[in-house]
Amino acid sequence: MGKVYIVGAGPGDVDLITVKGLKCIQQADVILYDRLVNKELLEYAKPNAELVFVGKLPKLHGVIQERIHHLLVHYANEGKIVTRLKGGDPFVFGRGGEEAEVLANANIPFEVVPGISSGIAAPAYAGIPVTHRDLGSSFAIVTGHMREGKDDSINWKGLAESVDTLAIYMGVGNLQYVTEQLMKYKRNPQTPIALIHWGTTAQQKTIVGTLETIVEIAKNEEIKNPSMIIVGDVVKMREKIAWFEQTQVQQSLLQEVPV
Repeated sequence: MGKVYIVGAGPGDVDLITVKGLKCIQQADVILYDRLVNKELLEYAKPNAELVFVGKLPKLHGVIQERIHHLLVHYANEGKIVTRLKGGDPFVFGRGGEEAEVLANANIPFEVVPGISSGIAAPAYAGIPVTHRDLGSSFAIVTGHMREGKDDSINWKGLAESVDTLAIYMGVGNLQYVTEQLMKYKRNPQTPIALIHWGTTAQQKTIVGTLETIVEIAKNEEIKNPSMIIVGDVVKMREKIAWFEQTQVQQSLLQEVPV
């Protein structure tokens, strides 16, 4: 009997993998990795490790997820050490709970290795603390991706009225609906909102607006997924502490200086 490690690879920056997560990569006989995992992490695998891409494509999520379940059980039953490598944290919209349940039902040993979630890391790299003593004492993570054919079960009224900061995953495609729901339930249309594209990576791009202006801004800037949406007054802090993008500019200028 083998063993499966369900590992969070972090939000994108290769250095944000946990020490235990890196050990799981190094020791694995098989690595099943997702689309948003930084491929540099795979360079730490053993030379003879089998690398299996299981990234999801539109309209094929269900089919691919079933294949992932099958592969996890198959490789573990072959006596192999399997690392299931997921972007962010495996239990934050990562379907890690479903995979753990499959392994438990098959009596296969497994461990879960948490990862740094994009809902915290991306805003941090954009200079936005998700909590702040003066600007936001409550924080919620929300999916902005509604399951096809299913009614929207998100309590937008409660989120609009009771939570200071919202971190919305997978919501760019539904950005207009999200902003409309929040304003429908009396969230101030002037509430700041940020979209962070490819957060924590060299491709990071951040745009800022308000609930009533962000849809047009995002359209003009051609912001796509993967992007985090952060709603709340904490977005105002970006004006002072947007450290990462300033560092990127400084490094770029240093590279241009002749030696």
